[in-house]
Amino acid sequence: MNYDLAPMEGITTYIYRSTFEKYYGGISQYYTPFLASMHLSNREKNEVLPEHNEGMTLIPQILSNRADEFLEITKALQAYGYDTVNLNLGCPSGTVVSKHRGSGFLAVPQELDTFLAEIFDQCPLKISIKTRIGISEESEWEPILKIYEKYPIAELIIHTRLQKDFYKLPARPHTFAAARRLGIPLCYNGDITSRNAQQLVLEADPQIDRMMIGRGIIANPELLESLNGGTPARDKDRLQSFLSDICDRYLAEMSGGERNTLYKLKEIWVYLGASFQDAEKYVKRIKKANRLTEYEAAMRALFHNCELKCEK
Repeated sequence: MNYDLAPMEGITTYIYRSTFEKYYGGISQYYTPFLASMHLSNREKNEVLPEHNEGMTLIPQILSNRADEFLEITKALQAYGYDTVNLNLGCPSGTVVSKHRGSGFLAVPQELDTFLAEIFDQCPLKISIKTRIGISEESEWEPILKIYEKYPIAELIIHTRLQKDFYKLPARPHTFAAARRLGIPLCYNGDITSRNAQQLVLEADPQIDRMMIGRGIIANPELLESLNGGTPARDKDRLQSFLSDICDRYLAEMSGGERNTLYKLKEIWVYLGASFQDAEKYVKRIKKANRLTEYEAAMRALFHNCELKCEK
Protein backbone atom coordinates (compact mmCIF):
# COMPACT_ATOMS: atom_id res chain seq x y z
CA MET A 1 0.00 0.00 0.00
CA ASN A 2 1.21 3.49 -0.88
CA TYR A 3 0.16 6.42 1.31
CA ASP A 4 -0.16 10.08 0.35
CA LEU A 5 -0.68 13.03 2.69
CA ALA A 6 -3.83 14.95 1.79
CA PRO A 7 -3.58 18.73 1.49
CA MET A 8 -5.24 20.52 4.40
CA GLU A 9 -5.47 24.28 4.17
CA GLY A 10 -3.58 26.00 6.97
CA ILE A 11 -2.11 22.76 8.35
CA THR A 12 -0.05 20.78 5.83
CA THR A 13 2.28 23.66 5.01
CA TYR A 14 5.84 23.06 3.84
CA ILE A 15 6.95 23.38 7.47
CA TYR A 16 4.53 20.70 8.62
CA ARG A 17 5.34 18.40 5.67
CA SER A 18 9.12 18.52 5.97
CA THR A 19 8.98 18.15 9.76
CA PHE A 20 6.65 15.18 9.44
CA GLU A 21 9.04 13.59 6.96
CA LYS A 22 11.90 14.09 9.44
CA TYR A 23 10.13 12.47 12.41
CA TYR A 24 7.73 9.97 10.84
CA GLY A 25 7.97 9.61 7.05
CA GLY A 26 6.27 6.80 5.14
CA ILE A 27 4.55 9.15 2.69
CA SER A 28 4.80 8.41 -1.06
CA GLN A 29 3.48 11.77 -2.24
CA TYR A 30 2.79 15.04 -0.47
CA TYR A 31 0.32 17.59 -1.83
CA THR A 32 0.33 21.34 -1.27
CA PRO A 33 -2.73 23.10 0.08
CA PHE A 34 -4.43 24.54 -2.98
CA LEU A 35 -2.80 27.26 -5.08
CA ALA A 36 -5.25 29.78 -6.50
CA SER A 37 -3.28 32.88 -7.58
CA MET A 38 -2.57 33.23 -11.30
CA HIS A 39 0.80 34.67 -10.34
CA LEU A 40 1.83 32.72 -7.27
CA SER A 41 1.67 34.70 -4.04
CA ASN A 42 4.68 34.75 -1.73
CA ARG A 43 2.95 32.21 0.52
CA GLU A 44 2.29 29.92 -2.44
CA LYS A 45 5.85 30.26 -3.69
CA ASN A 46 7.12 29.19 -0.28
CA GLU A 47 4.96 26.08 -0.53
CA VAL A 48 6.49 24.95 -3.84
CA LEU A 49 10.11 26.09 -3.55
CA PRO A 50 12.28 22.99 -4.14
CA GLU A 51 14.52 23.87 -1.19
CA HIS A 52 11.47 23.71 1.10
CA ASN A 53 10.57 20.21 -0.09
CA GLU A 54 13.86 18.37 -0.34
CA GLY A 55 13.73 14.58 -0.17
CA MET A 56 9.97 14.46 -0.82
CA THR A 57 7.76 13.93 -3.85
CA LEU A 58 5.50 16.98 -3.90
CA ILE A 59 2.44 17.50 -6.12
CA PRO A 60 1.16 21.10 -6.24
CA GLN A 61 -2.63 21.30 -6.07
CA ILE A 62 -4.52 23.98 -8.03
CA LEU A 63 -7.99 25.35 -7.26
CA SER A 64 -9.46 26.98 -10.35
CA ASN A 65 -12.41 26.90 -12.75
CA ARG A 66 -10.74 29.07 -15.40
CA ALA A 67 -8.51 27.41 -17.95
CA ASP A 68 -6.36 30.52 -18.49
CA GLU A 69 -5.74 30.80 -14.76
CA PHE A 70 -4.94 27.10 -14.39
CA LEU A 71 -2.53 27.17 -17.32
CA GLU A 72 -0.75 30.29 -16.04
CA ILE A 73 -0.20 28.64 -12.66
CA THR A 74 1.18 25.50 -14.32
CA LYS A 75 3.70 27.62 -16.23
CA ALA A 76 5.05 28.97 -12.94
CA LEU A 77 5.18 25.47 -11.48
CA GLN A 78 6.97 24.08 -14.53
CA ALA A 79 9.65 26.73 -14.02
CA TYR A 80 10.24 25.28 -10.54
CA GLY A 81 10.77 21.84 -12.06
CA TYR A 82 7.39 20.19 -11.44
CA ASP A 83 6.07 17.72 -13.99
CA THR A 84 2.67 16.96 -12.40
CA VAL A 85 -0.10 19.08 -10.91
CA ASN A 86 -3.34 18.19 -9.19
CA LEU A 87 -6.74 19.77 -9.87
CA ASN A 88 -8.91 20.28 -6.79
CA LEU A 89 -12.47 19.13 -7.49
CA GLY A 90 -13.01 18.01 -3.91
CA CYS A 91 -13.11 21.02 -1.57
CA PRO A 92 -16.64 21.17 -0.04
CA SER A 93 -16.34 24.64 1.55
CA GLY A 94 -19.39 26.79 0.94
CA THR A 95 -17.39 29.84 -0.14
CA VAL A 96 -15.49 27.72 -2.68
CA VAL A 97 -18.52 25.77 -3.92
CA SER A 98 -20.61 28.93 -4.42
CA LYS A 99 -18.08 30.05 -7.04
CA HIS A 100 -18.22 26.67 -8.83
CA ARG A 101 -14.72 25.78 -7.72
CA GLY A 102 -13.57 22.70 -5.85
CA SER A 103 -16.41 20.18 -5.64
CA GLY A 104 -18.76 22.98 -6.71
CA PHE A 105 -17.42 22.58 -10.26
CA LEU A 106 -19.14 19.16 -10.35
CA ALA A 107 -22.50 20.97 -10.30
CA VAL A 108 -21.91 22.39 -13.79
CA PRO A 109 -20.73 19.34 -15.77
CA GLN A 110 -20.77 20.98 -19.20
CA GLU A 111 -18.54 23.80 -17.98
CA LEU A 112 -16.28 21.27 -16.29
CA ASP A 113 -15.99 19.25 -19.49
CA THR A 114 -15.07 22.35 -21.50
CA PHE A 115 -12.49 23.35 -18.87
CA LEU A 116 -10.90 19.89 -18.84
CA ALA A 117 -10.74 19.78 -22.64
CA GLU A 118 -8.80 23.04 -22.71
CA ILE A 119 -6.33 22.30 -19.93
CA PHE A 120 -5.56 18.76 -21.11
CA ASP A 121 -5.00 20.11 -24.61
CA GLN A 122 -2.66 22.91 -23.57
CA CYS A 123 -1.01 22.00 -20.27
CA PRO A 124 2.58 20.73 -20.68
CA LEU A 125 2.41 18.95 -17.31
CA LYS A 126 0.66 15.76 -16.27
CA ILE A 127 -2.65 16.42 -14.50
CA SER A 128 -4.14 14.37 -11.70
CA ILE A 129 -7.56 15.11 -10.21
CA LYS A 130 -8.87 14.95 -6.65
CA THR A 131 -12.64 14.63 -6.77
CA ARG A 132 -15.75 13.99 -4.75
CA ILE A 133 -18.42 11.67 -6.15
CA GLY A 134 -21.05 14.38 -6.66
CA ILE A 135 -22.94 17.20 -5.02
CA SER A 136 -26.03 15.69 -3.40
CA GLU A 137 -26.76 12.23 -4.87
CA GLU A 138 -24.66 9.14 -5.58
CA SER A 139 -26.38 8.92 -8.98
CA GLU A 140 -24.24 11.91 -10.07
CA TRP A 141 -21.07 9.80 -9.92
CA GLU A 142 -21.60 7.92 -13.18
CA PRO A 143 -22.06 11.08 -15.34
CA ILE A 144 -18.96 12.56 -13.70
CA LEU A 145 -16.97 9.44 -14.58
CA LYS A 146 -18.17 9.73 -18.19
CA ILE A 147 -16.52 13.15 -18.31
CA TYR A 148 -13.30 11.93 -16.71
CA GLU A 149 -12.93 8.99 -19.09
CA LYS A 150 -12.40 11.41 -22.00
CA TYR A 151 -9.09 12.66 -20.64
CA PRO A 152 -5.60 11.25 -19.94
CA ILE A 153 -5.79 11.79 -16.18
CA ALA A 154 -2.48 10.88 -14.54
CA GLU A 155 -4.28 9.74 -11.38
CA LEU A 156 -7.79 10.07 -9.99
CA ILE A 157 -7.97 10.58 -6.23
CA ILE A 158 -11.50 9.80 -5.10
CA HIS A 159 -12.82 11.23 -1.87
CA THR A 160 -15.83 8.97 -1.50
CA ARG A 161 -18.19 11.61 -0.17
CA LEU A 162 -20.69 13.96 -1.76
CA GLN A 163 -20.17 17.69 -1.39
CA LYS A 164 -23.21 17.91 0.89
CA ASP A 165 -21.59 15.35 3.23
CA PHE A 166 -18.72 17.74 4.01
CA TYR A 167 -16.68 15.66 6.50
CA LYS A 168 -19.52 14.86 8.87
CA LEU A 169 -21.26 11.94 7.19
CA PRO A 170 -19.44 8.63 6.67
CA ALA A 171 -17.46 8.03 3.50
CA ARG A 172 -19.01 5.79 0.83
CA PRO A 173 -16.26 3.30 -0.11
CA HIS A 174 -18.68 1.18 -2.16
CA THR A 175 -18.61 3.93 -4.83
CA PHE A 176 -14.87 3.66 -5.46
CA ALA A 177 -14.78 0.57 -7.70
CA ALA A 178 -16.96 2.19 -10.37
CA ALA A 179 -13.93 4.23 -11.46
CA ARG A 180 -11.87 1.14 -12.34
CA ARG A 181 -13.33 1.09 -15.84
CA LEU A 182 -11.38 4.27 -16.61
CA GLY A 183 -8.19 2.20 -16.67
CA ILE A 184 -6.11 4.87 -14.92
CA PRO A 185 -4.28 4.92 -11.55
CA LEU A 186 -6.72 5.40 -8.67
CA CYS A 187 -6.24 6.54 -5.08
CA TYR A 188 -8.77 6.14 -2.26
CA ASN A 189 -9.51 9.00 0.16
CA GLY A 190 -11.91 9.19 3.09
CA ASP A 191 -12.10 8.10 6.75
CA ILE A 192 -8.81 6.18 7.06
CA THR A 193 -8.27 6.76 10.77
CA SER A 194 -7.21 3.30 12.01
CA ARG A 195 -6.30 -0.20 10.85
CA ASN A 196 -9.91 -1.30 11.39
CA ALA A 197 -11.20 1.60 9.29
CA GLN A 198 -8.77 0.71 6.53
CA GLN A 199 -9.92 -2.91 6.59
CA LEU A 200 -13.54 -1.85 6.05
CA VAL A 201 -12.48 0.08 2.95
CA LEU A 202 -10.47 -2.85 1.62
CA GLU A 203 -13.43 -5.16 2.13
CA ALA A 204 -15.37 -2.91 -0.25
CA ASP A 205 -12.53 -2.99 -2.81
CA PRO A 206 -9.54 -5.27 -2.12
CA GLN A 207 -7.72 -3.94 -5.21
CA ILE A 208 -7.00 -0.56 -3.64
CA ASP A 209 -3.22 -0.02 -3.52
CA ARG A 210 -2.95 3.71 -2.80
CA MET A 211 -4.63 5.77 -0.10
CA MET A 212 -4.61 9.47 0.63
CA ILE A 213 -4.98 10.35 4.31
CA GLY A 214 -5.37 13.77 5.90
CA ARG A 215 -7.16 14.16 9.22
CA GLY A 216 -6.20 10.65 10.36
CA ILE A 217 -2.49 11.48 10.13
CA ILE A 218 -2.83 14.93 11.69
CA ALA A 219 -4.62 13.33 14.63
CA ASN A 220 -2.15 10.45 14.87
CA PRO A 221 1.22 10.95 13.17
CA GLU A 222 2.06 7.30 13.93
CA LEU A 223 -0.94 6.06 11.95
CA LEU A 224 1.06 4.79 8.98
CA GLU A 225 3.20 2.63 11.25
CA SER A 226 0.02 0.97 12.47
CA LEU A 227 -1.42 0.58 8.96
CA ASN A 228 1.83 -1.03 7.82
CA GLY A 229 1.36 -3.77 10.39
CA GLY A 230 3.46 -2.44 13.22
CA THR A 231 2.42 -1.91 16.81
CA PRO A 232 3.78 1.55 17.63
CA ALA A 233 4.39 2.32 21.27
CA ARG A 234 2.75 5.73 20.87
CA ASP A 235 5.94 7.62 21.54
CA LYS A 236 5.03 10.81 23.40
CA ASP A 237 8.61 12.05 23.40
CA ARG A 238 8.81 11.86 19.62
CA LEU A 239 5.45 13.61 19.25
CA GLN A 240 6.46 16.40 21.63
CA SER A 241 9.74 16.91 19.77
CA PHE A 242 7.85 16.97 16.47
CA LEU A 243 5.49 19.68 17.72
CA SER A 244 8.30 21.72 19.27
CA ASP A 245 10.25 21.59 16.03
CA ILE A 246 7.21 22.82 14.08
CA CYS A 247 6.77 25.66 16.58
CA ASP A 248 10.40 26.74 16.32
CA ARG A 249 10.31 26.68 12.53
CA TYR A 250 7.13 28.76 12.30
CA LEU A 251 8.70 31.36 14.57
CA ALA A 252 11.91 31.43 12.52
CA GLU A 253 10.57 31.15 8.97
CA MET A 254 7.12 32.72 8.76
CA SER A 255 5.91 36.27 9.24
CA GLY A 256 3.52 37.21 11.99
CA GLY A 257 5.66 36.03 14.89
CA GLU A 258 4.07 34.53 17.96
CA ARG A 259 0.48 35.28 16.94
CA ASN A 260 0.57 33.46 13.61
CA THR A 261 2.62 30.62 15.09
CA LEU A 262 -0.02 30.06 17.76
CA TYR A 263 -2.73 30.08 15.10
CA LYS A 264 -0.95 27.36 13.13
CA LEU A 265 -0.31 25.21 16.19
CA LYS A 266 -3.91 25.47 17.39
CA GLU A 267 -5.16 24.24 14.00
CA ILE A 268 -3.12 21.06 14.46
CA TRP A 269 -4.60 20.53 17.92
CA VAL A 270 -8.15 20.60 16.52
CA TYR A 271 -7.35 17.06 15.33
CA LEU A 272 -4.46 15.99 17.53
CA GLY A 273 -6.31 16.51 20.80
CA ALA A 274 -8.57 13.52 20.09
CA SER A 275 -5.54 11.20 20.26
CA PHE A 276 -5.14 11.71 24.02
CA GLN A 277 -7.19 10.16 26.80
CA ASP A 278 -9.08 12.54 29.10
CA ALA A 279 -7.40 15.56 27.55
CA GLU A 280 -10.35 17.91 27.07
CA LYS A 281 -9.41 20.48 29.71
CA TYR A 282 -5.79 20.61 28.56
CA VAL A 283 -6.73 20.95 24.88
CA LYS A 284 -9.10 23.75 25.89
CA ARG A 285 -6.19 25.53 27.59
CA ILE A 286 -4.08 25.09 24.47
CA LYS A 287 -6.81 26.61 22.28
CA LYS A 288 -7.28 29.54 24.68
CA ALA A 289 -3.57 30.36 24.93
CA ASN A 290 -2.76 33.91 23.86
CA ARG A 291 0.99 33.61 24.28
CA LEU A 292 3.48 30.89 23.46
CA THR A 293 4.43 30.55 27.12
CA GLU A 294 0.79 29.72 27.92
CA TYR A 295 0.61 27.29 25.02
CA GLU A 296 3.82 25.52 26.04
CA ALA A 297 2.70 25.22 29.67
CA ALA A 298 -0.64 23.74 28.61
CA MET A 299 1.06 21.31 26.22
CA ARG A 300 3.54 20.16 28.89
CA ALA A 301 0.65 19.56 31.30
CA LEU A 302 -1.22 17.53 28.70
CA PHE A 303 1.78 15.35 27.88
CA HIS A 304 2.48 14.81 31.57
CA ASN A 305 -1.09 13.93 32.59
CA CYS A 306 -2.64 12.26 29.54
CA GLU A 307 -1.81 9.04 27.71
CA LEU A 308 -2.04 8.54 23.99
CA LYS A 309 -4.88 6.31 22.85
CA CYS A 310 -3.98 2.99 21.24
CA GLU A 311 -5.67 2.80 17.84
CA LYS A 312 -7.00 -0.51 16.54
